[in-house]
Amino acid sequence: MRKMILSVLMATVVVPVAAIPVAASAQSARDVRDARKDLQKEQRDLNRAYRQGDRRDIREERRDVRDARRDYDRELREYRQSHRSVYARGNWKAPFRYQRWNTGARIGASYYAPRYYIADPQRYRLRPVASNLRWVRHYDDVLLVNIRTGRVMEVHRGFFW
Repeated sequence: MRKMILSVLMATVVVPVAAIPVAASAQSARDVRDARKDLQKEQRDLNRAYRQGDRRDIREERRDVRDARRDYDRELREYRQSHRSVYARGNWKAPFRYQRWNTGARIGASYYAPRYYIADPQRYRLRPVASNLRWVRHYDDVLLVNIRTGRVMEVHRGFFW
């Protein structure tokens, strides 16, 4: 009788522990979404401070935007670490060598050909972009490229594991 009671107690303790990762991963996606909304709100507040022209408000809003960006980056990094299979490197090869691109660089059209576009940016929690911008994979990095000019607008290094 005592062994049966102990086994039932152990089963009730083990089962909820197994369910925790599912709840945590759903919460993590919500945290990333909330952090992105907070960042957008802070950027709107900064734009409002620029229009009103008070230096003190601008300085405070810049600080708030910087803090919100750090929070968003941290939440996204934690989400990516808990969902490593989505960001798996896979067998990805390009006909050119790896080059470390920086924001503002102009790259050749062969680097952002349609075969390198990321078809579903939402799957990777990348923000939606305008029609002339594309998320492009370059080895383990993700570049946001203006396809009309070839200018790199944003870089995420080591995006794929």
